[in-house]
Amino acid sequence: MEEVLRPLVVFAVTLAVTIAIGLAADRVLRHTAEKHPQNRLPGLLRRIHLPLQIFLASVALHATYPLAEIHWSRDDVVLNIFAAVAILSAAWVVMRAVDAVAENTLDKYARRTIDTARVRRLHTQLTLVRRIITTVLAITTAAVAILILFPDLRALGTSLLASAGVFGIIAGVAAQSTLGNLMAGLQIAFGDSVKIGDTVVVEGEWGTIEEITLSFLTVRIWDDRRLTMPVSYFNSKPYENWSKGGPQITGTVYLYLDNNTPVAELRSHLYDYLCTRDDWDRRNWNLLVTDSTYTGIQVRASMSARNSDDVWTLRCAVREELLAWLGREHPQALPKIPTSVVDSARAMAD
Repeated sequence: MEEVLRPLVVFAVTLAVTIAIGLAADRVLRHTAEKHPQNRLPGLLRRIHLPLQIFLASVALHATYPLAEIHWSRDDVVLNIFAAVAILSAAWVVMRAVDAVAENTLDKYARRTIDTARVRRLHTQLTLVRRIITTVLAITTAAVAILILFPDLRALGTSLLASAGVFGIIAGVAAQSTLGNLMAGLQIAFGDSVKIGDTVVVEGEWGTIEEITLSFLTVRIWDDRRLTMPVSYFNSKPYENWSKGGPQITGTVYLYLDNNTPVAELRSHLYDYLCTRDDWDRRNWNLLVTDSTYTGIQVRASMSARNSDDVWTLRCAVREELLAWLGREHPQALPKIPTSVVDSARAMAD
C-alpha cells in the first residue's frame, strides 16, 4: 500500500505547492496592475502564468521524484523528460516575457512622443528583434531537449560540430535566398527605409506595410488584399514610400476641359470647397492650367492632407465637386467631341 500511497502523496503535494506559487505570482501581478494602471507591464506579464506553472511543476517533480521511491528500471528516462519539459517551458516563459516587455516599451514610447514615424520605426525594430530571439530560443531549446532525452545522440552531436565548417558552407550555398532575406530584414529594421504602418506603392499597388518578418513583408492593399513580398525586394528595387519624411502629402486632380473654361472662377470655387473639408490640412492648394491643345485644356488641382488616407478621400471629393459645379454653372466648359452635319446624298455622290 505504501508503494502506491507514497508516490501519490509526493506528486500531489509537489503539484499543489507549485500551483499555489504560480497563483500567488499571478495575483501579485494582477494587484500591481490594478494599483498602477499607468504601467502595463505587470498586466502583460500575466501572460507567462501557464508556462510558468509548467516550468515550476517540471522542476519540482524533477527534484522530488527520488522521494517517491518508485524505483523503476528507467528512472533516468523519467528525470530526463522532466528536465526537457523544464527547459522547453523556461524558453516559453522567456518568449512571453520578451513579448510583454517589447509591447510595454512600445506603449510607453508612443505615449511620450507625438512623432508617429518614430513609433512605427520602434515597432518594426522590436518586432524583428522579438522574432530573432524567439527563433534562436526555439532552435536552441529544442536541440538541448533532444540531447537530454536521447543521450546516445551526444556523440553524434560532437561529430556534427567537428564537421560544422563543411555543413556551414553547404547550407550557406543552399540557403542563399533565405540568408539574403534575413540580412535584408535586419537592414530594414535598423536602416529606417520602410516601417510597419508606412504607405507605399509597390508593383503599381498602393497600400500599407502590415507585417515585416525575417523573410517576407506583407503590404495591405487599399481594397484589403495582401501583397506578400520577400524583404530583399525593398533593398534591391525602387518603390514609393509616401510616409518617408512625414505622413503629410499633396494630392493632385487632373481635369480635361474645354478652352472656354472660366479658370479663375474654377480656382475660386476650389478654395471655397476646400475650406469646407476637414481632411484638408490648410498647408497648400493650387489650380493651374498645365497643358492646352486645339481641342481643350488640362487643369491640375492640388491640395494637401495630413496623410495618404485623407488625400485619397480629398482627391475623389474634389474631382466630383469640380465636375458637378462645372456641369451646373458652366456646362460649356466640359469637354466636347467636335462634330458636323454631313449631307448624306452628297457624301454618297463623293
